[in-house]
Amino acid sequence: MRIDIITIFPEMFEGPFTHSIVKRAIDKGLAEIHLHQLRDYSNDKHRKVDDYPFSGGAGMVMMIEPIANAIEKLKTV
Repeated sequence: MRIDIITIFPEMFEGPFTHSIVKRAIDKGLAEIHLHQLRDYSNDKHRKVDDYPFSGGAGMVMMIEPIANAIEKLKTV
């Protein structure tokens, strides 16, 4: 089973996948975990992936373009 994770913090996932039941599945060849840096799929020169909410208010939201680019790229794998 192939699992692709798109994130802006791929280093956060390295620990859980090297010291858990998931590691045993990987070692047995039952699972493949692939981490992808979302910023690699940004079209912005600063590799920006977040945007301001359209309705105002506090917080940030993720831009759809980098996510869509990542999904399109992963469909070809």
